[in-house]
Amino acid sequence: MVVIGGGTGLPVILKSLKKRDVDITAVVTVADDGGSSGILRNYINVLPPGDIRNVLAALSTLPQIDLDILQYRFESSDKFLAGHAIGNLIIAALSEMSGGFFDAIQKLTDIMKVDGHVYPVCDESLELHAEFADGTTMSGESEITNSDKMIRRVWVEPTDGNKKPEAVPSVINAIMDADQIVLGPGSLFTSILPNLMVDNVGKAVTETDAEVVYICNIMTQKGETDNFTDADHLIIRKCPPVTLIINVGVMKLNQLNLILRV
Repeated sequence: MVVIGGGTGLPVILKSLKKRDVDITAVVTVADDGGSSGILRNYINVLPPGDIRNVLAALSTLPQIDLDILQYRFESSDKFLAGHAIGNLIIAALSEMSGGFFDAIQKLTDIMKVDGHVYPVCDESLELHAEFADGTTMSGESEITNSDKMIRRVWVEPTDGNKKPEAVPSVINAIMDADQIVLGPGSLFTSILPNLMVDNVGKAVTETDAEVVYICNIMTQKGETDNFTDADHLIIRKCPPVTLIINVGVMKLNQLNLILRV
């Protein structure tokens, strides 16, 4: 099974899947430019590590105390350390030591005793671009999410702008060999679709014999899917033909209150 998405929604489903007898491959976006990931990306030219870190932690079989250390964020008043997760710094260090982000993640997969495979969709940093309903455009995941405009479409480009982005071969091989491809849950325009906008990934998902499943979020997301119905999420159908999983249950008041407090 190949699961495609970002660092927030993907870990939720991966924690459940790893309890089952499933060979899991997670494919994670590399277009994040906010927070700790954005700082490391800009200052030391490493691919954004945060989403990958969360996915590795979700599939890791290490004791919880070890995972807590990797996920710990500095609360320092120092401008550089504040907000950085230890795991992000480890990934950045391994990336320099191994000469590349992809190889660094494979080494950390072994160190963290990950049950499955975790691949960045590309071994190069990507910038997310969006066109809004009013025809204007914007670049950068964090900027796009913070806008109040309705997104019409998104696409990705390498930050060096030299060529079209291509997935690492392991990603394409996993998609073509899979029995099932799962898209999401997660941010539709900034976590799921950016992976499919990598040309050979979208092509592979369309051509694979695997069943393709899209898991729709249970709530709208501010800055991305405001006022969306489940039907509006069917934009995903413009990529591959998919099986849709939609929760049609009514949310209880105490569940809604918990979400609103986050």
